[in-house]
Amino acid sequence: MSVIWGIPYLLIKIALEGLSVPVLVLARTLIGAVVLLPLALSRANIRCVLAHGKPVLAFAFFEIIAAWLLLSNAERHLSSSTTGLLIAASPIIAAVLDRFSGGTHRLSAIRSTGLAVGLTGVAVLAGPGLSGGGAWPVAQVLLVATCYAIAPLIAARYLADVPALPLTASCLALAALVYAVPAALSWPTEVPGTRVLVATALLAVVCTALAFVVFFALIREVGPTRAVVFTYVNPAVALAAGVIVLAEPLTVFNVAGLALVLVGSVLATRQSAAEPPR
Repeated sequence: MSVIWGIPYLLIKIALEGLSVPVLVLARTLIGAVVLLPLALSRANIRCVLAHGKPVLAFAFFEIIAAWLLLSNAERHLSSSTTGLLIAASPIIAAVLDRFSGGTHRLSAIRSTGLAVGLTGVAVLAGPGLSGGGAWPVAQVLLVATCYAIAPLIAARYLADVPALPLTASCLALAALVYAVPAALSWPTEVPGTRVLVATALLAVVCTALAFVVFFALIREVGPTRAVVFTYVNPAVALAAGVIVLAEPLTVFNVAGLALVLVGSVLATRQSAAEPPR
């Protein structure tokens, strides 16, 4: 998961060179749905998804429909590495949401310290963007991090009985329907270059279809709060990919912010001795 969801920021940045945001989201969701639907369609699976209609809609909204629009739009103004680093706030947000939405994880002194350290790291990462007039793109990425924290909670609490493949395929198909009209209105006037097409295909097949199957398995194994701690590593993947492939700058803010966010995430999601293992 750290690798699979560490490279989308790079691929999104490349795909936006030739595609509008709605077209990119449509391509990602439609191709992902086409790949997964043949593997997921059966009467039992359809009935199971329909029986959980409301949480499926909620999950699709937070994990895909809203998050991918905000993420792709923010990357029109932010570097892929900065975007990937800011998304690392997800475990911190997830720890807070879990605690105040009926979760069993108590905010101990260590966890509270982790939240403070992690939020400091987010401030360090966001600082250059805010000072450069990029307040809204930074806010969009933090909203995406919040969406990515909410979605696993919904999946763990309300969708545990829904198989991963039909759930993922249904959510992707729903998102594709939502973005069909906006994409048609902003369709490119010429065929994008090979670089853009390859990035879009990888984003849809590897970072979407395959990624969600693995992600649901992870949620069921370790729970929603710790399921998002693969972001301990994927910010470093995003940073390295942006610097190496796109020659994005490696700044002291990036390194310091990443260190603070990762330390904060580890502390904020730490399991105490009094808690049974998940």
